[in-house]
Amino acid sequence: METWSFFCFMGFTWLSVVLLSETSLASIQSFGKIQPGFQASQMLFIDNNGYFLLSNNSNFAFGFITTPDVTLFLLVIIHLQSSRTVWSANRDSPVANSDQFVFGAKGNVYLQKGNGVAWSPDTKGKGVSAIELQNSGNLVMYGNGSEIVWQSFKNPTDTLLPNQDFVEGMKLVSDPSSKNLTYILEIKSSDMILSAGFPTPQPYWSMGKDSRKTINKDGGVVAIASLIANSWNIYDQNKGLLWQFIFSTYTDTNATWIAVLGNDGFISFYNLEDGQSSSASQTKIPNDLCSTPEPCNAYVTCFSENMCQCPSILSPRNCDTGIVSPCDHSNSRTELLNAGNGLNYFALGFLTPSSITDLNSCKASCDGNCSCLALFFQSSTGACFLLDSIGSFQNSGHGSGFISYIKVLSDGGSGVSNGGGGSNRKGFPFVAIIAISTILIIIGLLYVGFRYYRAKRQLPEPPQETSEEDNFLENLSGMPIRFNYKDLQSATNNFSVKLGQGEIIGGRKNFELEETSEKSHFPSYAFKKLEEGNLGDIIDSRLNIDVNDERVSTAIKVALCCVQEDMHLRPSMTKVVQMLEGLSAVPHPHTSSPLGFRLHSSFFRSVSEEGTSSGPSDCNSDAYLSAVRLSGPR
Repeated sequence: METWSFFCFMGFTWLSVVLLSETSLASIQSFGKIQPGFQASQMLFIDNNGYFLLSNNSNFAFGFITTPDVTLFLLVIIHLQSSRTVWSANRDSPVANSDQFVFGAKGNVYLQKGNGVAWSPDTKGKGVSAIELQNSGNLVMYGNGSEIVWQSFKNPTDTLLPNQDFVEGMKLVSDPSSKNLTYILEIKSSDMILSAGFPTPQPYWSMGKDSRKTINKDGGVVAIASLIANSWNIYDQNKGLLWQFIFSTYTDTNATWIAVLGNDGFISFYNLEDGQSSSASQTKIPNDLCSTPEPCNAYVTCFSENMCQCPSILSPRNCDTGIVSPCDHSNSRTELLNAGNGLNYFALGFLTPSSITDLNSCKASCDGNCSCLALFFQSSTGACFLLDSIGSFQNSGHGSGFISYIKVLSDGGSGVSNGGGGSNRKGFPFVAIIAISTILIIIGLLYVGFRYYRAKRQLPEPPQETSEEDNFLENLSGMPIRFNYKDLQSATNNFSVKLGQGEIIGGRKNFELEETSEKSHFPSYAFKKLEEGNLGDIIDSRLNIDVNDERVSTAIKVALCCVQEDMHLRPSMTKVVQMLEGLSAVPHPHTSSPLGFRLHSSFFRSVSEEGTSSGPSDCNSDAYLSAVRLSGPR
């Protein structure tokens, strides 16, 4: 027996190696095999970086590497040129510096961790006589003679090497994601399928449904998958080629392509000869980010790369359903929220329906199953899918053909409505209703205020009181009562009620009819006569009046001015006095047809209102405002 002891100082790890056979240290390093009686902890030599078994071509090594926590170690197979780990014995259970890899004298092989075992190969109870690291990177354990009792190629972790046959019963499993979800690649149901490792696995890719295959032979049963150069070949049980998936246009025969299932759910392809990160193929499986289980958080909809959005039905809850875990007793009060038909789910194209039924029965099944967190129902087929775990949703664009429901806690205060269709008591959106009601009330008040302001602006402004004229008129005997603006506004209910108009309309019509039937232009006719000296034609003969008196002609002319139909054309009392006293000439009244008269009077009224009319042809030629008030109704 030979005992080799190496002690590494200055912070390096020590190693103890015990060889119970005649094997030399050189054989351990050079010929790729170790024999029973071998023990190693972490590092064999400083210049070997902890690797105690090399392949004959020195491409691969078997030994210890450190984890990000440099005090813990993994037992791995590593590709030396690229420094990429292609297999690991204990990635879920790192060991400490004092732990050991043991190849016992009785053929037992294990990785010690304290007083327990971190890893041990399943050799079916057969002892191991030798361990070899082959040039292909395959770690092989032999029993008696050349019988292989265990090999790493049949027990992969997350990586497949060239010419490594991947067969039914084997699994490729990724490292856990940041959300502690692993991904699984396996051959089953005559296909190679990629699944999310939920308690009930959910498939999201299969080679059979990938349109990128270049060879597609139907009818065969998938049995073997193997990386050959730059393609992934799928064979039947007789090694007949069924499908070929070319993942790179790089055809160098010296390339060593591997397939790696990452913790993001993608299978990526790397060329080990060009280093770990260079010359990686641009091809990935699957080819769409949103087709993986976790591009976004659970219940969040994936639209595209780096674009995630919470479904509107869960937005008030910040995409939190409140359910911590299925079948938790605290989740007894739950409800189903209708998420509509705008959602899709990555697994629906690969899952078998839970049942074929109608929507109400599908909802009832989910309600009665505490582990059901969501359902998707396809109306066209009646397919009901019940999901006990949820990843990211997908945006279906124009509709997926599925109606989706999400189970949430019905705590009564979530402020979420079910959108129509949940089967239990629905949460009521009190906060939203209060906010909307407040906004509507404010808008209503603003509208009422605006209408009031606008109506007030359209009302005629009350006339400005002229105290001198009002005092004069109030002192005149027999003058009618004058009401101020506020009195009239109050009496007419803000000018909405007419107080009365007597016989004005009838009198006006009668006057117009009489004027039309006898003399259509009476003022003109009278003036032509009170001018031709024929005043007798218009004066009652019973009156004892001298028709030759000029004052009679003047008085009649003034009177005719005062009976103009339009009050705006009547002269003011000041003007009347001036005309009667001969201080002002008596103008000729407007003459035209009744229509022309009205148009003419309207014109002078508008001009007079602007204060620009004072010509001699107008009976009311000056002092318009005071004239209106002085003349008053006649």
